[in-house]
Amino acid sequence: MKIAIVNTETPGGAYVASQRVCHALQKQGVEVSFVSIKATKWNFLWERFCIWVNNRFSRKNLFAVSIANTGTDISQLPAIQQADIIHLHWINQGGLSLRNIEQLQALGKPIVWTMHDMWPFTGICHHAHGCTNYSDNCGNCHLLKCPSESDLSSCVLAKKRVGFSSIHFVAVSTWLQHKAEQSPFVKSVVTIPNVLDTSVFTIQDKKEARRYYQLPVDKKIILMGAGKLNDPIKGFIYLREALSKLDNPNLYCLCVFGGIKKAPHFLDNMPIQTIWLHRSFTSTELAKLYVAADVTVVPSLYETFGQTLSESLSCGTPVVSFNNSGQTDIIIHKQNGYLAQWKNAEDLSKGILYVLSHSFDTEELRKSAVSRYSESVVAQQYRQLYQSLLSK
Repeated sequence: MKIAIVNTETPGGAYVASQRVCHALQKQGVEVSFVSIKATKWNFLWERFCIWVNNRFSRKNLFAVSIANTGTDISQLPAIQQADIIHLHWINQGGLSLRNIEQLQALGKPIVWTMHDMWPFTGICHHAHGCTNYSDNCGNCHLLKCPSESDLSSCVLAKKRVGFSSIHFVAVSTWLQHKAEQSPFVKSVVTIPNVLDTSVFTIQDKKEARRYYQLPVDKKIILMGAGKLNDPIKGFIYLREALSKLDNPNLYCLCVFGGIKKAPHFLDNMPIQTIWLHRSFTSTELAKLYVAADVTVVPSLYETFGQTLSESLSCGTPVVSFNNSGQTDIIIHKQNGYLAQWKNAEDLSKGILYVLSHSFDTEELRKSAVSRYSESVVAQQYRQLYQSLLSK
């Protein structure tokens, strides 16, 4: 079988995840082509402009929604023409338009779509938060300045309802699958987790890892990372409050990695010593950082999967997160980490203390992650899905 994996060429977790799926399948002998769509600046800006106009010239939530009105026709590319199955991943911000997806469907090939957020089955939002309007017709969108029953979210969902009904969706967590199943047009959806490169994310010497990053050797290291640390959805305010509840703050050090946008004082007045590593990391360097930590905390309000959690576990470092979304597939409460009550900083603090006060078998933590997320395990699940679609 020949597979074409498609993703917009943009930095982020979905791009990395799609490449890992590609490499995992290739190692299993599957013929795979990776189609990276380089969205033009015009496509990107035109979509944002149309959203801005439709939202009464408000820039609020401008990047929280997408309408996929611009994109690139890839239907005639050799990799697409020769493929038996077209496998979409993240296609937003000028990658593929709704029309482009129709052009792919017109080829008559099975289309698999791995969802890295909620956009494929909502109207326009990437994260619905507590909203369930997408389970009907959308409309009255809380992300728009003037919501109504026939607003932009309703119009886009109506187009998806017609155009997406024959797509075979893949959720990266059972939480995301359950959300997708509430959609009026999702007829086929299964859960297959993200691939973990267990050859890179592995157990190493902790003391050497701390020396590499010049982290204190006499403190408990609490690690947290995100592409944009001050994005509210990443939940840093809950981590800050949780850390303020720790006794003997001199015993701990918070190490954070990732960007901070337009907030130069974001890390001022932290309750414990805080070290910000704001450069980019290779996977090898990131693995060493997980090893240096005593616990990895992901206080995100929503995670479709939680790649940071699986990577940390594969390096032998236990994890703490909230109990509300994709994290619940990865964390086994009080076995490989702690699931705190959602938006509860006090319980998050208890979780951090629980992990730091208990001895975890690093080999068992890694073994659990490898058994669920290794390249061979995930690739086999995709192969079974592909074969089932081709046999119909």
